[in-house]
Amino acid sequence: MKKTLGIVLFLAAILLLVAALASLVPTDAWFVRTVDLVREPMAYLAAILLVIALFVKVSVRWATLASLGLVIVINVWRIWPYSALASTQLGLAAEAPRANGQCFTALAANVKLKNDQYAKMAEQLRRYDPDVLFLMETDAKWIAELEPVLAQYGHVHRHPQAEAFGLVFASKVPVLKSNVVENTHRDTPTLYATLQPEGSRPVEFIGLHPKPPLPGWGTEMRDENIVNAGVQTPDRLPDAFVMGDFNDVPWSNTTEKFRNSGDWRDPRIGRGTYPSFPSDYRMIGWPLDQLMLKGDLDLVSFEVLPDNGSDHRAMLARLCASS
Repeated sequence: MKKTLGIVLFLAAILLLVAALASLVPTDAWFVRTVDLVREPMAYLAAILLVIALFVKVSVRWATLASLGLVIVINVWRIWPYSALASTQLGLAAEAPRANGQCFTALAANVKLKNDQYAKMAEQLRRYDPDVLFLMETDAKWIAELEPVLAQYGHVHRHPQAEAFGLVFASKVPVLKSNVVENTHRDTPTLYATLQPEGSRPVEFIGLHPKPPLPGWGTEMRDENIVNAGVQTPDRLPDAFVMGDFNDVPWSNTTEKFRNSGDWRDPRIGRGTYPSFPSDYRMIGWPLDQLMLKGDLDLVSFEVLPDNGSDHRAMLARLCASS
């Protein structure tokens, strides 16, 4: 029995090590890029198996321990900037000195197209009552069910799609313009809006939801969509923020390129990973939903909200614009 367990642990360790090493190879293959998404739970799993392997004395024990240790090192190295032990990139600003109207809340939520818990989602939106709202995976049915909530907003941009990439943008902050752009694929639109907070200069908003890595569908267009979204904004405003389900994690090469090429700041850096998917298993989940900002736009607070019936948890932020 002990020998069998030792062999199983060894094979699991080798499989995890191959996956971890393959994830470092620059490729668009979906089965390699998916590993990037699960680095944190993979490190947890390797740590659990390593502890078990310590007590299984078989001939391959040291090879098993070395393999699992290397899996942990690779994954922790990649996610280290998003641990609470690393330095922060973005400080939290005080709201007190700001004039009324310069500060506002923004909420982004992937409602999940096939989710039918409309009331639960609507309840969360009413509870937090964000000034700026960005919803993803909204078809005509979802928009109709949330219409009583959307009616509270002065500006609503509805872009329903029968597939999983419909969008809704709503704002109580004055909007100078909003439009949907097909950065790469016709089924994965990106939303751009220019907001005019009271007493401040305009702020640009980007709402993003590219396709995930899927069998038979590489990440080339997803990566292009993410990177293009941050460098091809319509107004090229210095102050901007982006929210949405990136279907990518912040430590991936793609999201790092997005951040570096557009001089974006990520509040997760130095604070934790703040997993948002899957909503039912937050302790072993990963951060697919992103929030970043740049320029003189300040972040007062941000959080991942409780379960709302979807497979994603919503993100909420309070931002302050400069006068």
